[in-house]
Amino acid sequence: MRIGLDGTWYYHGSPIGRKRLVKLFASVLKREADGQYVLETPVEKGRIQVDDVPFVAVELTATGAGEELVLTLRTNLDEFVTVGADNPIRVAVDPETDHPVPYVHIRDGLEARIARSVYYELVELGMERRHGNDHLYGVWSKGEFFTLGELTEPELTEQA
Repeated sequence: MRIGLDGTWYYHGSPIGRKRLVKLFASVLKREADGQYVLETPVEKGRIQVDDVPFVAVELTATGAGEELVLTLRTNLDEFVTVGADNPIRVAVDPETDHPVPYVHIRDGLEARIARSVYYELVELGMERRHGNDHLYGVWSKGEFFTLGELTEPELTEQA
């Protein structure tokens, strides 16, 4: 079995079309200490290949504003997670494209990649924040600030 970059689950190279079956598999998905993904039931355990992370956050709901903002994400398998201390957002950088790749913790070490359209919604809700010498841009949720990126001061140019 394999989970593709877009969150599609495959069995012997063919997509699994029944969402209820995929949800059943997802309910027994675990991530081991070595980073490997497994499907584990009380009687058996099998490895599963995951191209990036097992889920994709496909929808955002925002309530409140500013530091009182509460963000809730829905995954491609209809799991809902409220962003906060237990379910933080992190942003990695794709080494090939140098573009940001945002993730949210779902449960038990499992993450969802935040879909590009949802990331743009987060950016729209974002605000600037100074932290020491750092000039950050991010979003608030449940009283926590999650950095989406670092802002740089425009370089001053001399005019002749």
